[in-house]
Amino acid sequence: MIPDYATIKTETAAPHVLLVTLNRPEVANAFNTQMGRDLLDLWARLVAEPGDVRCVVVTGAGGRVFCAGGDLKERNGMSDAQWQAQHEIFERQYWTLLDCPMPVIAAINGHAYAGGLEFLLACDFAYAVRTARFALTEVTLGIMPGAGGTQFLPRAVGERRAKEIILTGKPFSAEQAYEWGVLNKLCDAETLMPEAMETASAIAGNAPLSVRQAKKSMAYGMQMDLKTAFRFEVEAYNRLVPTEDRMEGIRAFNEKRKPVFKGR
Repeated sequence: MIPDYATIKTETAAPHVLLVTLNRPEVANAFNTQMGRDLLDLWARLVAEPGDVRCVVVTGAGGRVFCAGGDLKERNGMSDAQWQAQHEIFERQYWTLLDCPMPVIAAINGHAYAGGLEFLLACDFAYAVRTARFALTEVTLGIMPGAGGTQFLPRAVGERRAKEIILTGKPFSAEQAYEWGVLNKLCDAETLMPEAMETASAIAGNAPLSVRQAKKSMAYGMQMDLKTAFRFEVEAYNRLVPTEDRMEGIRAFNEKRKPVFKGR
């Protein structure tokens, strides 16, 4: 069971779809220590005991900013040790998000800066409103991206484009983010959540073990040479052959009906 959290809201928004809302709109949904702890706990629960959750959608409260990154007011005056201890929580939150077995879709309803953009990049893919802007501003503050930005962004937009974005700290538009591969889709404000939920529901309607194995194969295979990745894919594929869902899928196809997948 997912508990109530101080800084994020969770709700079942559609069958098998969990909606997660970053809920600190008064500070542009900036990450404070508690939000790091809350998100870490949520992802760890979904890794260990996903229950009937088959897809996750993440958005921000308030409608203007998805996430402004780290809460610099909380960080003001921190000692080096306190800063690094907090950042360790943030790091673990991001890496546990990467381990989440079901797809995580970012529904970007406003600007995503610094750690907010890194959060987007750690999700499996993202839709965004056309008015959103994006930046990794860390070098303008005497630090650098430290939650995957220097790794995720080059993989999304290419090394040369990523160097320009990260080393200047300048913002870019939603149209540019879409053209460069950061976003999968641009939406109007009123259609963002319906479109994200439609995609999440389509994923949640597929065989959940198949979706998880395919996600795992892509995530790990991209880090391997091609032949090793192919063998990894086949091993992931073979795990699905004896499942009830595989048999149900073939049976439903031949009976010309919609399959009823149970995740086993």
